Amino acid sequence: MNIAVLALQGAFIEHRKKLDDLKVSNFEIRHLSDLEKPFDGLILPGGESTVMGKLLKELGLFEPLLKMIKGGLPVMGTCAGLILLAENIDKESGHFKTMPVTIARNAYGRQLGSFDVKSNFADKKNVPMVFIRAPSILKVGDKTEILSQHDGAITAAKYKNQLGITFHPELTEDLTIHKYFMDMIKK
Repeated sequence: MNIAVLALQGAFIEHRKKLDDLKVSNFEIRHLSDLEKPFDGLILPGGESTVMGKLLKELGLFEPLLKMIKGGLPVMGTCAGLILLAENIDKESGHFKTMPVTIARNAYGRQLGSFDVKSNFADKKNVPMVFIRAPSILKVGDKTEILSQHDGAITAAKYKNQLGITFHPELTEDLTIHKYFMDMIKK
C-alpha cells in the first residue's frame, strides 16, 4: 500500500509520521509529476483550504485529483482537507465538491478557541480529537454516514470513498483514524 499526502501547505508532515508509525509507504504530492507514482489513497491535510485550493489549480493538480476522487480513489480530508472535499461551504463556493456535506468554517471560533476532547469515532471509544479553528459539518447528504459527533455537532463522516474529519488526528499519539482510513482502502 502506498499513500499520497498533499504537501502544498498545512499539517502534511504529521500525517506522514502517522503513516510511518503504521509502517505504510507514503510520499508527498507537490507537483503534477508526483501523480505519476502509483498510490492507493490520498490524504488532504489540515491547513488553509483557500490557499490549498488556489495552489491545486495553479500547479495543475486540481483536475487530475478531482478525476481520481470521482473515480473512487480513497481520500481522507482533515479540517481544511474536509473543506476541500465539501459539496457546500456555508456562504461560499466549494472546491472539489465531491462529498455531500455542508460545512461551516471556524465553527468553534478562532485559534484561541482551539481545544481537545476524547469522543467516540465509529465503533471506537475515547478517541482523542484536536480542534484548531475547526469547521463543523452542518448537514450530510444521502448515503453519508456520520462517524462521530461532539456536543451535537458532526465531527466526522464517510461517503463512499471519502472520509471527512473536522479535527486533527495527526496531532495526537492515537492511530485510530489513520487505521480506519487504511481499512477503508483495503475494502
